[in-house]
Amino acid sequence: MSQDRRERASEQRRPIGPMGRPGGSHGGPMGGFGRPVEKPKDFKGTLKRLVKYFKPYTWGFIIVGFFAIASTIFSIFSPKVMGQATTELFNGLIAKMQHLPGAGVNFDAILSILITLAVLYIGASVMSYVQQYIMAGISQKIVRKMRNDINDKLTKLPLKYYDGRTHGEILSRITNDVDIVSSTLQQGLTQIISSVATIIGVVIMMLTISPLLTLIVIAVLPLSAIATALIAKRSQKQFAGQQKTLGILNGIVEESYGGHNIVKAFGKERDNIEKFDKTNKRLFGYSWRAQFVSGMIWPIVSFVSNLGYVAICVAGGIMMTQRAIQIGDIQAFIQYARMFTQPIMQTANIANILQSTIAGAERVFELLDEKEEMPDSKGAGDLPLARGDVAFQHVRFGYTEGEPLIHDLSIAVKKGQTVAIVGPTGAGKTTLVNLLMRFYEIKGGRITVDGRDIRDLRRDGLRSVFGMVLQDTWLFNGTIRDNIAYGCEGATDEQVYRAAQAAHADHFIRTLPQGYDTVLNEEASNISQGQKQLLTIARAVLADPAVLILDEATSSVDTRTEVLIQEAMKKLMRGRTSFVIAHRLSTIRGADRILVMNEGDIIEQGTHKELLEKGGFYAELYNSQFTGSFADEKAV
Repeated sequence: MSQDRRERASEQRRPIGPMGRPGGSHGGPMGGFGRPVEKPKDFKGTLKRLVKYFKPYTWGFIIVGFFAIASTIFSIFSPKVMGQATTELFNGLIAKMQHLPGAGVNFDAILSILITLAVLYIGASVMSYVQQYIMAGISQKIVRKMRNDINDKLTKLPLKYYDGRTHGEILSRITNDVDIVSSTLQQGLTQIISSVATIIGVVIMMLTISPLLTLIVIAVLPLSAIATALIAKRSQKQFAGQQKTLGILNGIVEESYGGHNIVKAFGKERDNIEKFDKTNKRLFGYSWRAQFVSGMIWPIVSFVSNLGYVAICVAGGIMMTQRAIQIGDIQAFIQYARMFTQPIMQTANIANILQSTIAGAERVFELLDEKEEMPDSKGAGDLPLARGDVAFQHVRFGYTEGEPLIHDLSIAVKKGQTVAIVGPTGAGKTTLVNLLMRFYEIKGGRITVDGRDIRDLRRDGLRSVFGMVLQDTWLFNGTIRDNIAYGCEGATDEQVYRAAQAAHADHFIRTLPQGYDTVLNEEASNISQGQKQLLTIARAVLADPAVLILDEATSSVDTRTEVLIQEAMKKLMRGRTSFVIAHRLSTIRGADRILVMNEGDIIEQGTHKELLEKGGFYAELYNSQFTGSFADEKAV
């Protein structure tokens, strides 16, 4: 695997960090400073589209904003009230020390202040809980709507879309990208509101206490910003190197364990270990430097902030001696100074998160903007009693514009005929089936089933006419019984058993611990490839279609089972139109007609005997297979 491919593989497997950001670790105490931020191509356009998902919940957002601001206001008043308690206690002790008449601590006043403080704390907590509860519901509803839109879109996309993209890429848009949006909605928006409200409220409260001390706090702020920017600039390079090296390391691991049989067969274990160690050491260097440099941000910011606190204490102490300020106000001001720094850092971090969120939403909208397959025509119908007559009339097709694969194809297949399609790789055999099933739209001509143009039929109705058994088996996570009954809604257990018996799958199924109730995992790796093929054949038997499409359906079974399946297939194909894509020509000698394809065109057609007597392309292809087999046997 090349280096750039490893990096791309890493991007798909990269873990999701806090707030749904790619990255795994926090990148230091600041939770993301210095980490590379993915930027969207069209921030404003994507944000406008995202806001459309918010419109049905406008009142919900208003309520959330109200509670977020109210919670912040309650929190902002708390230090001021606590400072009043401190001032009351301090003044009472000073008066008592001076032996003034009636001097002492006014505990009733302090109790009243503490009750007020408790109300503020409880009110802030309740309002924070309410806004988080409402926001969680809104964000999940928006994400549910977004996932539903994606799912609806995926059902309408043509096969061309899936052919051009990996499954991991599509899944990433449904899961990771939508989760990023969800996390930001649930946490980021309320944090932005709270942070902005806190900054404004704290500045106002500090100004009411002392404009001079407020000026000291604001003067220290640029020092923190400059220190953060300088460190972030240095850590950015280290994080970029970390991600690049991580991609290479993931590629090495994928190669080593994905092809471990080959590695062991050629004795390359030591080479792989050395390659892994070398890359791992390089990753360690980048990661250590990235974490160390980004980890310096918080101590330096804390140091600068502490300098500000010292200046506040000194200036506040001088002002207190001049009776320009109370001791409780100094205590409250120090708390406000701490509260002032945190939301600024949060706002800067959220700005980065928002960039990644819009980039994730942009990828989702790219999927939603993909061109859909041609909709069914108005008045499109079904074929409830399909006979199985199929015709291609002057069909033209190409996967890309200007590069035709099929130039002018015409064939007619009558009900009950078995048509075999043969030819070299890339000749267009599978393309013919894709066009028949309307997975792709033809560029010219027409295809008919029972005399009706397939474009005048609903896709669901058209595809219900066909039963497919492909070389690449597909089974879903579920019981064997459910997998066989997949193509026949409402099938009884007895029908499932008969279909399995016809496909010679019943015996191996009953030998499993749970029999027909055995649950297949996602990849169906708990049964063999041959057994998978038997189950897909049983599924086709149960569906009882008018037209069968078999793509080398017995390629993954042993010779004895193949003979049995061929017999079952003969019974299954009896009275049905069948299209058989064959690579082993010995399996289609009994076909009613053989179509020989090359470069998208039918170059020969006829029965097996006719084509051999003709001595053309088919005869050469057929003889080469048997000559090769004979030569192999002779060599053995």
